Amino acid sequence: MRAIWSGSIAFGLVNVPVKAYGATEDHDVDLHQVHDADGGRIRYQRKCEKCGKKIPYERIDKAFDDGERTVVLSDEDMEALPAEKSREIDVVQFVPNDQIDPIMLERSYYLAPDSKSPKAYALLRQTLEETELTAVVKFALRQKTRLGILRVRGDVMVLQGMLWADEVREADFASARTASKISPQEMKMSAALVKQFTTDFTPEEFEDDYQVQLRTLIREKLKQGDALDTEATFGTGDTSDTGEQGDVIDLMEALKRSIANKRTPAKPAAGKSADTRSAPDSKRAETSAQKKPSTKKKASAKKNTPAKKKASETTAARTKTRKGA
Repeated sequence: MRAIWSGSIAFGLVNVPVKAYGATEDHDVDLHQVHDADGGRIRYQRKCEKCGKKIPYERIDKAFDDGERTVVLSDEDMEALPAEKSREIDVVQFVPNDQIDPIMLERSYYLAPDSKSPKAYALLRQTLEETELTAVVKFALRQKTRLGILRVRGDVMVLQGMLWADEVREADFASARTASKISPQEMKMSAALVKQFTTDFTPEEFEDDYQVQLRTLIREKLKQGDALDTEATFGTGDTSDTGEQGDVIDLMEALKRSIANKRTPAKPAAGKSADTRSAPDSKRAETSAQKKPSTKKKASAKKNTPAKKKASETTAARTKTRKGA
């Protein structure tokens, strides 16, 4: 793994040099968008609405507008903020582990000692473990001041980002407040059902069925020859401005909307899995695909070009046969 940040944990007069590594990775198949008529790649362009030119990323600044005025913030402006320069994970308090609400937790990072003498790191880790306390911290990462916690996982400390209090919405649902009469017999039966499903949690027992089925679908299409030459999907035609600026989606705005719509506790932003393009074990994938054929059925129902119609009909026929079996 490659370190994404280096600094130190500071509490009192103790300073613990550390490096941060992404603790999670995305295992989703990497998909992109194409034109349904000819398979050509669809790409987002960073284009200036004023001059119409495509702008390289290094020439883009951030800005804020209040509806009437716009304030442009350069990289130099952002770097001048005191919090941005901080390379410390500042411990502000220690709290009992059960006082941290999981809804506030975000992305996790492994912290490894960054010193020839890791004694201070080991001391803090062991102290957190034996006292059963969680360290609440403040730190700066990627131009944001963040709240977080330090906790122990195995032999390492984990830094986990947290939402600020005003970022967590209040749950106010009238239907949830409605009092329902629950009889002792209903409660007894419910407890008995829960007991049947009670066991120790083993994460390795679970797999992402959708991704398994998606890989299976891709593999079957490749076997049937229902694929395009990748080189043919890259366009060589005129990509100049046609005046239809409304169709050009600004990448930063698209990302902002995606984050706003998909924001969940403990989700994300880091590296992608190195093996997302590799198909899973054939036997396991086929078994999972047979359990939920509806996913493949939906995928096969997408629009097909005349060139792909025959292969698509073959895929649909096999799917229908498998479902009937």
